[in-house]
Amino acid sequence: MSAESPSSSVRIDLSGVASRAPVGIFDSGLGGLSVLRAVRAQMPGEALVYVADSRYAPYGERDDDFICDRTVAICKWLYQQGAKALVVACNTATAQSIALVRDTLPIPLVGVEPGIKPAALQSKTRVAGVLATQVTLRSARFQGLLERYAADCRFLCQPGHGLVQAVERCDVGSAELRALLRGYLEPMLDAGADTLVLGCTHYPFLDAAIRDIVGDRLTLIDTSIAIARQLERVLDQHGLRAASSGDAPVPPRFFSTGDGSHQQQLTATLLNLHATVDHVVIPSRRTATPDSQAA
Repeated sequence: MSAESPSSSVRIDLSGVASRAPVGIFDSGLGGLSVLRAVRAQMPGEALVYVADSRYAPYGERDDDFICDRTVAICKWLYQQGAKALVVACNTATAQSIALVRDTLPIPLVGVEPGIKPAALQSKTRVAGVLATQVTLRSARFQGLLERYAADCRFLCQPGHGLVQAVERCDVGSAELRALLRGYLEPMLDAGADTLVLGCTHYPFLDAAIRDIVGDRLTLIDTSIAIARQLERVLDQHGLRAASSGDAPVPPRFFSTGDGSHQQQLTATLLNLHATVDHVVIPSRRTATPDSQAA
């Protein structure tokens, strides 16, 4: 993933927005916690509000209209909570919805996208693998990345069916998960790949399992740090960066449209954060009532 840069042509009126306001981070589920981890490390003074739309995850199996509908609704909710900037920490949501959200809300927005450019720059064999959701791989944004940056590098694109669901249930190392990963990764190795793009924010949590299978034969491209740095640049550009006090990092606030138990477990296990996850209902056109299971 790499940071998706904001359009320079958009004028954003941020008068009256305090630098101490929170940054909103949104993902379809728990994958965006990898981005939150990088943002906290880069800017420990920033207050963060994280929303997981776990009730309707994974987005990679949803239609494009549903993804846009939920992304806009949740970003609007974060804006209403006082967010000074937003990170859409989901490749699928970025691919389908980033332009629509940017046209809807008057605050800075950072999206994510698979790290095709850094993979093309790093690959020695000129063969690289991509693990991403089916929606991301079929999107015009992803195809545009290949056209712009692939050049003489061959990209083997593999939908990561089942991987998001595994992370959502806090499975980052079971025998079943490793068998699933092996089926995706071994053909890439056989084809001569030396680089692997983790094209979903959930996948960095599978780093150890992937390493057990591929060893040092694949360089993993996970640019959560690049996303954090892009957010830092955007906040500085708009005069919204929180002053660094030198104190301990501000504890993030966590919300989930699901029950939040897995989010709480993953936050404790992988981020060493013991935090409450509050349930939130965020209706949208496709999910007009709390009990809606519209797809």
